[in-house]
Amino acid sequence: MRVDAVYENAHVLSGDRWVSAVAVLNGRVVALDEEAEALGTNRRVDLGGSVVVPGFHDAHNHMAWFGMSLGEVRLGDCKSVDEVYDAIAERAAETPEGGWVIGSGYDQNRLVGGHPTRQGLDRAAPAHLVRLRHTSGHMCVVNTRVLDQLDLAHVPVGGDVVRDETGSPTGLLREQAQSLLDPLTYPTPVETVIGAIDGAGERYLAEGITSVQEAGVGGGLVGQTPIEVAAYQQARDRGLLRVRTTLMVSSAVLHELPHETGFGLDLGLRSGLGDEWLRIGPMKLFADGSLIGRTAAMHDDFAGEPGNRGYFQQPEEELTETIRKAHAAGWQIATHAIGDRAISVVLDAYEAALREHPRLDHRHRIEHCAVLSPEEVRRVAMNGLIPVPQGRFVSEIGDGMAAALGPAREDWCYRQKSFLDAGIILPGSSDRPVVQGAPLLGMLDLVHRRTSGGKLLGPAERLTPREALRAYTFGSAYAAFREHEVGTIEEGKLADFAVLSADPLENLEAASVLATVVGGELVYERG
Repeated sequence: MRVDAVYENAHVLSGDRWVSAVAVLNGRVVALDEEAEALGTNRRVDLGGSVVVPGFHDAHNHMAWFGMSLGEVRLGDCKSVDEVYDAIAERAAETPEGGWVIGSGYDQNRLVGGHPTRQGLDRAAPAHLVRLRHTSGHMCVVNTRVLDQLDLAHVPVGGDVVRDETGSPTGLLREQAQSLLDPLTYPTPVETVIGAIDGAGERYLAEGITSVQEAGVGGGLVGQTPIEVAAYQQARDRGLLRVRTTLMVSSAVLHELPHETGFGLDLGLRSGLGDEWLRIGPMKLFADGSLIGRTAAMHDDFAGEPGNRGYFQQPEEELTETIRKAHAAGWQIATHAIGDRAISVVLDAYEAALREHPRLDHRHRIEHCAVLSPEEVRRVAMNGLIPVPQGRFVSEIGDGMAAALGPAREDWCYRQKSFLDAGIILPGSSDRPVVQGAPLLGMLDLVHRRTSGGKLLGPAERLTPREALRAYTFGSAYAAFREHEVGTIEEGKLADFAVLSADPLENLEAASVLATVVGGELVYERG
């Protein structure tokens, strides 16, 4: 047999063993080790003794949102609200009057002065429309020019417009109140979304990412346009969809159907439709809000805020009914739930749906699954659910999370090891652009769990490097029903892998991405 390519002179991690070479034919692995080296081939690639691991797979990211953020004013490094205002003023100076100035990535927990205000933005950009996206995506701040165009008399359930002591809006819109901006900003033009997908994909390949799961398209808090799937299809047609993509469809676009499936998308489309490059994954819905924004639904008050226990983004009975109908219609379900009360309600809803319509291997998910007791960990395992926490949150926003919870609850925060100990297959994910999305950074945080302020957050939840790598490869593939084709380097699977400078199992800190291969093709090479 003559193959398309042989990647050799390498240390290739295949399951639990190391081999020296990978042979590829028609985009799939057909031989390993000495058998691969002995085959005739159209192309031999000498990897110079580098380490090869399965391509990284981000189980929860926002590719289009991240791609668009690359052109926005980056505020994550600002240390005070004055620095935020200076950055906005600088961008306004080069933007035509009346145009939008959009900043992203600010975190009030890391800013001297807390949240920016509309008055501050008015001073920074008096002739522009200004919107600052919070790093969580669960709130934003707008200036007066924008605020004056919003229907503040009709704030949606599950959100609020923050007001000062005089009753005047501060410019901060939380959770579903952000949908008041839709008449001004939605939908995003399809060409803009395609460009964002392209730009994000280039970055992903440089980080060894070969597969992602896009956490919400078509509507809701993170959807860009009602025809967002078309944007991904067009990106693929043009060769601009650079990584394999599973799309989570917003619950906002599912509806009653006049046939036996009962609930879903037109034509009866549901989870699983697609191919190795682009497919429909779970239905995505939001139960509650943000931990660092203190809008997550909690059983007890946030630390230092008597009476604030967050809130749900929709009435609990509607949340439960949506889960029931989607499960009955055959969907995989991915529910955003961060606070311990939200997780309890979601667990109840999943259990009720499974009692009514038993289904093996449903792989329903709890996105973030951020704050939960040992008993709730057992319930997650008992019901065959997949938690999708983000390791990178610990270093970048961990201090804010710990402050929101207080010492008594911080060990319950963004568990990892507890899930593995309960027998759960754990995926790796970033929630990018909420935090940096490079998988090697995420793996470091899974191992170290050290906040930017130096705090060790939940030391019992630390993983080994091997467990962290498995999460970002096999674990994420499993969460997407794709472990039969990606997640490990084995004969018959898609030839997706990352070439590293060092063995991440022995020296994770020294590992960096040298090259990325998707479908047997070398799609990124450093330098």
